[in-house]
Amino acid sequence: MFRLLLLLIFFTGNTIAQDSTAIKRILSFQEKINREFSSEEISPLTTKDFKRFKKLEFFKIDTSLCIKAKFERTPYETPFIMKTTTGAEPLYVKYGEARFILQEKEYVLCIYQNQGLKTQPEYEDYLFLPFTDLSNEESSYSGGRFIDLKIPEGESILIDFNTAYNPYCAYNDRYSCPIPPEENHLDVKILAGVKKYKKYPENE
Repeated sequence: MFRLLLLLIFFTGNTIAQDSTAIKRILSFQEKINREFSSEEISPLTTKDFKRFKKLEFFKIDTSLCIKAKFERTPYETPFIMKTTTGAEPLYVKYGEARFILQEKEYVLCIYQNQGLKTQPEYEDYLFLPFTDLSNEESSYSGGRFIDLKIPEGESILIDFNTAYNPYCAYNDRYSCPIPPEENHLDVKILAGVKKYKKYPENE
């Protein structure tokens, strides 16, 4: 009971109020990912889908899902191979945990760091948050979604589910994608971010 009280004190105001700054950031994310998918050089879409692509579908922006989580560093974790949709074996380490309250329930999500990417200057502060939730298969991708984060400076971290995106293998089977660890399942529907992609039938 005392622990929950402490968390409630920390999480008071953990949901960022709906304001122009939050909405502007989310719209910027949507525009950026649509530009990437519209670029023939970097789009993950198949040739057939690319020719018909107009834009991705997003859930309605919900700033209550811009969550200020309590961040706890886990500095002594052992690197491990994260499971993927293919035989690829990317090396990750659990970098920390994010604790937050959503719909009156406490959740903990593990945040990871790719050991190969961190050696590249542009990714040295990059963190990776893969997760699954109850919307998977129904309205979001069955294999879960990802959120890109940066190493926080303090004891909190912003998790904006409005910026959750699908792995590339949701669009094209030739990609290898990390599979979200079971510990990162949320027992709630996250109706924010990129929706499930509807591929064009093969005979069209």
